[in-house]
Amino acid sequence: MILLEESAYYKVLSPLKKLTINNLFARTVVEKHLQGKVFVDDVNTPNTFYIVHPYGMSLLFGNPDNDEFNRQFREYALNKDKSRDKYEWMQVFPDSWDDKLKDLFGNDLIKCSDNSNNEKNKVELNGRVNFKFNQDTYFTFKQKQLKINYKIVPTNKEIFNYMRGSVVPKFFWKDAEHFCSHGVGFSLFYDNQLASTAYSAFIHDNYLELGIETVEEYRGKGLAQYACSALIDYCLQNNFEPVWSCRLENISSYKLAQKLGFEPVSKRSYYKLPY
Repeated sequence: MILLEESAYYKVLSPLKKLTINNLFARTVVEKHLQGKVFVDDVNTPNTFYIVHPYGMSLLFGNPDNDEFNRQFREYALNKDKSRDKYEWMQVFPDSWDDKLKDLFGNDLIKCSDNSNNEKNKVELNGRVNFKFNQDTYFTFKQKQLKINYKIVPTNKEIFNYMRGSVVPKFFWKDAEHFCSHGVGFSLFYDNQLASTAYSAFIHDNYLELGIETVEEYRGKGLAQYACSALIDYCLQNNFEPVWSCRLENISSYKLAQKLGFEPVSKRSYYKLPY
């Protein structure tokens, strides 16, 4: 398990683009839009890959039968050397990795539903949902959308720096200037206060993946749908396909996606790696 130099990331891009799951966050790292980490089994001819986005999302893919890589990855995943200081949320491809990891982790793998004691030193198995946007369903939603007292404006540098929360633009872009020149967002003001921001977490080719954050005191009012709707309208006007993924256990995100016209198309394993 070798940490790859950025100058060699080109060796990873072609295998990554061949994956049939949402991999926009991993492309952001490999295409050097944001600094993360890329591990491989072999520097010259890599066949097994592990990509880590700085927000904590990661992707394990490629050959699942590399015993030496797998042995080292197990040590990394369980944070045996205490080198990591936060969780990593990992997707895998292909599905054969699931059986491999089940054997590799053994009793150190626990299902989310079985982790009532919130054990911190286990790899926790969750689920992740990928959605497909249905434009007709979205237009039906728009026709029924209620009118409330709010104002939506493009997300500027000031809002970028001010917005607080766990899923805000600053975790997905280098800085405000980088976001404003390469990304897009829309922020909702309610009673003249910044309440919710929907933004491009990743943009690659004609795909734009939505990120959304609502200020805690304004949650439960249904405001996120309006900020997201503004961003979806932008996508449709500029020939981007809106992309939505979320953790299966994130009920609010799951319901919001469906309200906005996103239909679940696949559910995959999602591993929470301890620190």
